[in-house]
Amino acid sequence: MDPAANTTPAETTPRVTKSDDEWRAELDPEAYAVLRKSATERPFTGEYTDTTAEGVYECRGCGAELFRSTTKFESHCGWPSFYDPADSDAVILRKDASLGMVRVEVLCASCHGHLGHVFEGEGYATPTDQRYCINSVALRLVPAE
Repeated sequence: MDPAANTTPAETTPRVTKSDDEWRAELDPEAYAVLRKSATERPFTGEYTDTTAEGVYECRGCGAELFRSTTKFESHCGWPSFYDPADSDAVILRKDASLGMVRVEVLCASCHGHLGHVFEGEGYATPTDQRYCINSVALRLVPAE
């Protein structure tokens, strides 16, 4: 399945809505830049890049469940990588034609925060052949009990 051909419109209203001032007050500057302004953290610097702990990865902005540790894999790309979201409705996929290339952006379906991008057909031995390349600062790991 080509994720670019199956993007979901992000024109719907997010379930979690806050003013820009509220987002700034709740998020640290790096998380705000990524989640609200579509920035990207530097590769190999994120808190969860090499984490192997079991648990659930939530959106740092709104707490929605996004990914599970069971779908996280080592891609050696510099950011946490997952081969599937926790639920098909957890994320929104949207065409991103910025930076002179076409990619598929991944947004939190609950607050529409920017998470990263999804890539396909890179040859990883995963069930979906997809790599959800996600900024650590956009996530919060809730460890398994």
